[in-house]
Amino acid sequence: MASLPPVSKPKRPSPLLSIPFRQPQNPWTPVDILNPEQVEQLHNASMEILENTGIDFLDDEALIIWEKAGAKVDRAARHVWIDRGLIESASASAPVEFEWYARNPAHNLHIGGNTLTFGPCGGMVYASSLEEARHPGTLADYENFLRLTQMAPVVHFGPWEQVTPQDIEVSVRHLQRLRSGILLTDKVLLEAAHGRIISTDNIALAKIAFGADSPPGPIIGDVINVNSPLRYDKRMLGGLITYARAGQVTMITPFILAGATSPITMAAALAQQNAETLAGVALTQLVNPGAPVLYGGFTVDMDMRSGNPAFGTPTGAWAALAGAQLARRYKLPYRGGGGLTNSHLPDAQAVQESQWMLWSAIMGHANVLMHSAGWLEAGLTASFEKFILDVESLAIFHDFFNGFEINTETLALDMIAQVGPGGHNLGTPHTAKRFRHAFYESTINTRQNNKSWLDAGGLDATQRAYVIWKQWLMEYTPPPLDPAIREAVEDYVARRSKELENVELYMD
Repeated sequence: MASLPPVSKPKRPSPLLSIPFRQPQNPWTPVDILNPEQVEQLHNASMEILENTGIDFLDDEALIIWEKAGAKVDRAARHVWIDRGLIESASASAPVEFEWYARNPAHNLHIGGNTLTFGPCGGMVYASSLEEARHPGTLADYENFLRLTQMAPVVHFGPWEQVTPQDIEVSVRHLQRLRSGILLTDKVLLEAAHGRIISTDNIALAKIAFGADSPPGPIIGDVINVNSPLRYDKRMLGGLITYARAGQVTMITPFILAGATSPITMAAALAQQNAETLAGVALTQLVNPGAPVLYGGFTVDMDMRSGNPAFGTPTGAWAALAGAQLARRYKLPYRGGGGLTNSHLPDAQAVQESQWMLWSAIMGHANVLMHSAGWLEAGLTASFEKFILDVESLAIFHDFFNGFEINTETLALDMIAQVGPGGHNLGTPHTAKRFRHAFYESTINTRQNNKSWLDAGGLDATQRAYVIWKQWLMEYTPPPLDPAIREAVEDYVARRSKELENVELYMD
C-alpha cells in the first residue's frame, strides 16, 4: 500500500462542516420521461400482473390480511391475486407527505413534495480506506461511519447499517447497531425491519431514545425489499407489518435487474416494479391506514457479461425518472437511488456513475435518496474516502439549489460602468463586500497551480478525502444525551442480548 498522507488537526474548520443542516427544495419542474399515455400503459400492465399473475406473500398473517380485504388467496401456495380496485382503494390512505422525527428536533425531516433528503450507504459487507484495504466490516468501522454521518450536515439520516459489524454476533447485531446509532448521532433513525423480533426491538429502543417527549409521528423506519420477481419473503413481511402497525416508516423497494429478475426491456421492468411496489404499499395501509410509506424504485440493468448489476447507465437513469413519475401518479413520496457505482475504488468511474445516478433521481424529484454517501462495488463495500467525496457532491447540489438572485444590486450596472473596458473588478466595493461567500468553496477539489499543488504534497482527490475524514474524526464530539436515556438504552440492549444469545432471527 502507498504511503499515507500526513494528517494533522486542521488549521480552520472544513467548509463542509459550516453548511447549515437543512433539506434542500428542488425548485424546478420534474423531468417527465414518460408521456401521460405511457404512464397509463405502465399502470394498466401492472394491474394485469397483480390481477392475473399475482404475487407470493410468504407469511401467514399477510395472507390473512389480504384475504380479509377481499383478495384472492391460495393459502397452500402462499400466493395472492389483487384486483386494481383493492390496490387503489387501499393505497389511497397513504400520506402524500409526512414528518419524520429525530431525537434532536433540529434534525426532523419533511418527506414529500419538492423536499430532498439524502441518506448514507447501508447494508455494506466490507469497509475500505487508504489506511486499511477492503476488509469485513467491524463495529469500529460502523461507529466511525456514524461519527462522519453525524458531522456531515448534508446527510440527513443517522444510522443505517453503513457497514455490517461482522465482529458482533448475528443475533444481537441490530441491538448493537441501534445502540451505537442512538449514542453517536441525533439524526433520524433507520434500522433493519427484518422480521418481527428485530423490528419490535428497534421500535422499543427508538421509543426509549425519545424518552417522555414522544413525537406525534414516526421515529424510525427502513427499506422493505421485494424478493423480485413477484415475491415478498417472510422476513420482509414481518418487518413491513411490524413497522406499519406501529406507524413507522417503510420504503417499499423492489431490486429489479432487467434481464434477470424481470424481462430485459425497460417497459417490462418498470411494469413489474410498479406492481411489486404497489402491492407492498397497499399492504401497509391494510395493516394501518395512514401509515407513512414511500414508493421505492431500484431498477437497473444486469451487465450481460459479468452478471452483476450495472450502475450509472442510461437504463438506470430512465428507471429513476420513470419511477418518480409513477410515484407522483399515485401521490406517494418517492425513494430513489443515490451515489451508486460498480467501481471498486473511489476513482473516476465511481464519480461518473454516482453522478449519473444522483442527477437522474434528483431531476425526477426523488424525495429520499439513500446510499448517497460511501457506496462502492455495487453495494458490497463502504469507503471512507468515497463518503467524503460524495458529501462534497451533495454539498454542491445544496448550493446549486439555492439559485441566484437577479435584482438591481446583483446586476451591478454601476460597477460595470465604473470599471469600464479593459479594467478588473478585484478591488471594487461590490467584490470586496461579497468575495468571501459569493461562490461555493470546495473542500476536496484543488484550484492551485501545479507548483503550489506539488509543494502541498501533490495529493489526488482520494488522498485529500482521506485526510479530511481522519480530521473529522479528530473533531467529532457526540451529541448530548440525557444520562437516564443512555442508561435505559444500555439496559435494554444488555437484557435483550442475553435473551437473544444464539437465537436464530433470520425468519422471525
